[in-house]
Amino acid sequence: MLWLSLASPKLIRVNLPFLNMEKMNRRSFVQKSSLGSAGLLLSPSSLLGSFKQYTVQNKIPISAHLWIYASKFPPNWDCTPVLDTVFSDLSYAGMAGVEIMEGQLRHDDSVQRLSALIEKYKLPVSGSSYGVGIRMWDITRHKAIMKDIETVVPRLAQVGGKTFGISVGAKKDGLKTEAELDAQAALLKKVRSVCEDNGIEANLHNHTYEVENDLHDLKGTLDRIPDFVLGPDLNWLIRGGVDPVDFINTYGSQIVYLHIRDQYKDGTWSEYVGQGDTDFVPIAAALKAQSFMGKAAIELAFPNDFVPKNELREDWKMSREFVENTFDW
Repeated sequence: MLWLSLASPKLIRVNLPFLNMEKMNRRSFVQKSSLGSAGLLLSPSSLLGSFKQYTVQNKIPISAHLWIYASKFPPNWDCTPVLDTVFSDLSYAGMAGVEIMEGQLRHDDSVQRLSALIEKYKLPVSGSSYGVGIRMWDITRHKAIMKDIETVVPRLAQVGGKTFGISVGAKKDGLKTEAELDAQAALLKKVRSVCEDNGIEANLHNHTYEVENDLHDLKGTLDRIPDFVLGPDLNWLIRGGVDPVDFINTYGSQIVYLHIRDQYKDGTWSEYVGQGDTDFVPIAAALKAQSFMGKAAIELAFPNDFVPKNELREDWKMSREFVENTFDW
């Protein structure tokens, strides 16, 4: 067993099955481990390169969803004009990736633009959310939605995205009928198939409407597609009247992705995660009990006309540090 300090106050334990100092002299150790003549006295970057084939258990990659930037671009929420700022801020904050929205993938030059930013900031696109103005329950919209899916999903794959969080769309006048839920599920199966063909994992991403009314919408989907994996937004669960811990305990085996945001007791969103009143400790414990090994994204959202006290990149950094420490990621 070797403990590595990788330019961080935390120590990372790496189990090396070939390493038995009692049976190795220094020469054989160097030969077998390919560590070079410096032995264990290598820089963190060298160690990372040498041990890149070993996975650090329980390390959940924390990306950032770019909604806070997109929120300045109604009604289509396409923040393409400020993508350089997005990547710069999130790279500074130490994020593992950027979760984009479908609006950034609809431009004909989107792959070229995103690829250039990925290379410039050494920051990958982790995936995309999907669902702005979408009505998957409305069968008359299916043809247009599938045309859009067949455009944005391959482009997401081309820039290396691996997750696709789907919001099915709200119905404003009452609950969705059984026929509408049937139509919604039929389209979701087609969308998932396109994602699978492109090496992307589709997940059901919720706002409030999917989980209100005793999870009417979400349960309607899962009754029809029981194996569809989930990417819940913990804050939207709370705002929809659902206890995140109960949700995790019920659906933990299907959860592959998470959105994390914070709020105060009155429901007002906080500037950064950890500043508000959300009790993340039992949420973290529930995820650990369910052996959650998926991915997560922090999503910041500010109230209308809110003026942040900090630079946005600092809010991202503080949020990431809080999530890493609280969730032990």
